[in-house]
Amino acid sequence: MLQSIFAIFLFQLVGEMVQKYFALTVPGPVIGLVLLLLAMLASDRIGNKPAAQLKQNLVLTAETLLGHLPLLFVPIGVGVVMHITLLEDQLAAVLGVVFIGTVLTVGFSALLMEKLQGRGDDNG
Repeated sequence: MLQSIFAIFLFQLVGEMVQKYFALTVPGPVIGLVLLLLAMLASDRIGNKPAAQLKQNLVLTAETLLGHLPLLFVPIGVGVVMHITLLEDQLAAVLGVVFIGTVLTVGFSALLMEKLQGRGDDNG
């Protein structure tokens, strides 16, 4: 598990370095995640045994971390409670942003799903 966490942090560091060097607007951890994905896909094509073992360890580590994901919402909840008066003052704006964001996300997801399913119908 320690090797997997090291690999995750290493790719995050590389992503941060790429982001800073090229002054990209994409966050460094996202770049690192994409690089990690590409490395895992490349190791599958090569058939490297140690890379396959690391991949299995990464999956187990990711599942373990996802099991503790709800803990990351505790600071957000504390922040909301601490600043509840600000939230009450801006309630209409906050609800509007949440509603518009939800509608846009659902709409975009529906369009993307329609496109993806449309491609599958053409091929098969």
